[in-house]
Amino acid sequence: MEKYVLSVLVENKTGVLSRVSGLFSRRGYNIDSLTVCETHDPNTSRMTIVVKGDEYILDQIHKQLAKLQEVISIKKCDSDSSVQREMALIKVKAEANNRATIIETCDIYKARIVDVGLESVIIEITGSEAKIESLIRLLEPYGILEYTRTGLTSMDRGSTIM
Repeated sequence: MEKYVLSVLVENKTGVLSRVSGLFSRRGYNIDSLTVCETHDPNTSRMTIVVKGDEYILDQIHKQLAKLQEVISIKKCDSDSSVQREMALIKVKAEANNRATIIETCDIYKARIVDVGLESVIIEITGSEAKIESLIRLLEPYGILEYTRTGLTSMDRGSTIM
């Protein structure tokens, strides 16, 4: 199974997200991640949808999305022709004896410490999925208390507009 990233431009109306996610569930397709935000035009929103499957499944998803009245355009985002990023917040145990090492590790990954507590820190990192997973693996020995990830977002390189 291959991972596909779809950038879907939709009308910014109530219920569109529900219709798009319902389309996936009715067909038995799982959404690996979904990010949605209003664009520079308040009348449109961009959905970045990550799914796993083969070309047939991708084709079916594309056809079903195109049937929805609120969908303006659908684009498959290839990693070589688009910039793809994710953001994560990671809460890690950080006691006096290991806090400096955690800070150094964050510096290597260009991650930022955005909150400091007596026994923990919250780290913000932005980058590829692989970069985030790598930092998480390095922080696991210190004790990850919790983390959350935004899901992938993507934008085509160059001057073309979707």
